[in-house]
Amino acid sequence: MTTVIPSSQPLSVVELTPSYWLPLGFVVAALPLFFVQVWVSLAIALFGAFLLLQAVTIRLRFTESALDVYRGDALIRRFPYSEWQNWRIFWQPLPILFYFKEVKSIHFLPILFDAKTLQNCLETRCPRR
Repeated sequence: MTTVIPSSQPLSVVELTPSYWLPLGFVVAALPLFFVQVWVSLAIALFGAFLLLQAVTIRLRFTESALDVYRGDALIRRFPYSEWQNWRIFWQPLPILFYFKEVKSIHFLPILFDAKTLQNCLETRCPRR
């Protein structure tokens, strides 16, 4: 169900809180693999550590007109909703991947933030067409 907010009511900026479940899941999954295949285990653990670092440093902010990506206080990238064609959150029982398509490009982001708030912001600011 899509929630539509009247245009007379301004939308506040929403910053998604980080979620560490996905990165920690990779690190935990790497532990038993260590006894089976050391190099595969190390690769998975390093990927989990990389995702953990991203979860700590990257922030997504939903503004009235765009999704802004920040590293600390520095704006890295702005994605105006007017250029979005579609979005989707993959694997709803345990969201792990966020996809959105712009006019010129496609983006995949691991879910390193609160998935429910992400879904609510997407439905409010950029309803599916």
